[in-house]
Amino acid sequence: MNPRLKIIIPLAVAVLAGSAGVWWWNSHRGNDDVLTLQGNVEVRQVNLGFKVSGRIAALNVDEGARVEAGDKLASLDAVYFEDNLRQMRAQRDQSAANLAKMIAGNRPQEIAQAEALVAEREAASANAKVSLDRATQLLKSAAGTQKTYDDAAALNRQTTAQLASANEALRLMKAGFREEDIDLARAQLADKEAAIRIAERQRIDADLMAPTAGVVLSRVRELGAIVNAGETVFVLSLTTPVWIRSYVSEQELGRIKPGMVVELRSDTSQIKPLKGTIGFISTTAEFTPKTVETRELRTALVYRIRVVTDDPDNVLRQGMPMTIVAHPAAAVPPPRGIPSAEAK
Repeated sequence: MNPRLKIIIPLAVAVLAGSAGVWWWNSHRGNDDVLTLQGNVEVRQVNLGFKVSGRIAALNVDEGARVEAGDKLASLDAVYFEDNLRQMRAQRDQSAANLAKMIAGNRPQEIAQAEALVAEREAASANAKVSLDRATQLLKSAAGTQKTYDDAAALNRQTTAQLASANEALRLMKAGFREEDIDLARAQLADKEAAIRIAERQRIDADLMAPTAGVVLSRVRELGAIVNAGETVFVLSLTTPVWIRSYVSEQELGRIKPGMVVELRSDTSQIKPLKGTIGFISTTAEFTPKTVETRELRTALVYRIRVVTDDPDNVLRQGMPMTIVAHPAAAVPPPRGIPSAEAK
């Protein structure tokens, strides 16, 4: 054999073996810069109902309708609430007038009338005293009878008492109402005003408003139905934000942080990749749930995480599988003030 071939052949074999080794290593080693997790979409739902009871007079949306926060979804018959509100306002006005009367006191005409009554009683009392003096003199001179004297004395006592009563009534007229009565009238007015505020809130609550943006998942009651307070009328699916639930193993836990931006991919090719943010990492380990199909992790302890994202095209559905792709090496540390998973 040619001596050159003896040297070239082993070198070529060594080069080929080294290239094959490098290829095998690159094809089998993991990518430490990428963390891939599997999760599912969690679309939150809320049951919407009126805060008050009544008859449904209008249903403004149907199943599948997209609504924004503050949209009116349904209304109750408002006639009962409006009648109750008018009644409460009338009672409030009555209490306010009564309080104003007590604060102002008695009218001058009423005081003048009481003064005239006192003058009348004074005249009657003076006349009765004169009659009693005359009867006393007649009785002493034996020209009068005991009955005449007794009648005059009784009349004098009666007119004196009537004069005292008229004087007290005049003093009450001038003094006005007691402070306790005024405080009672003021409290009654406050009670009526509070009742009006309650009636006004009940009138407002007769309209069912959307608390946030979402999609009407189902319409439970129909037009004309009598519903109780809190009874479900609509089921609203909240579209913003959308949560992705996933689990990370203990070995990979240190590679993610709250606030880390990740990429979300769906098995459906028509759905464009979305950006999400890790918003929650559980502080408690748990067994891998059955929905995670990786056989190697069946009995491993994992930590639940939540990825928050927006769904502007309304393409994500409850339970939809999603692939979460994170780049721990390129992740930006969370802003100061946001605790890490270990700090929690």
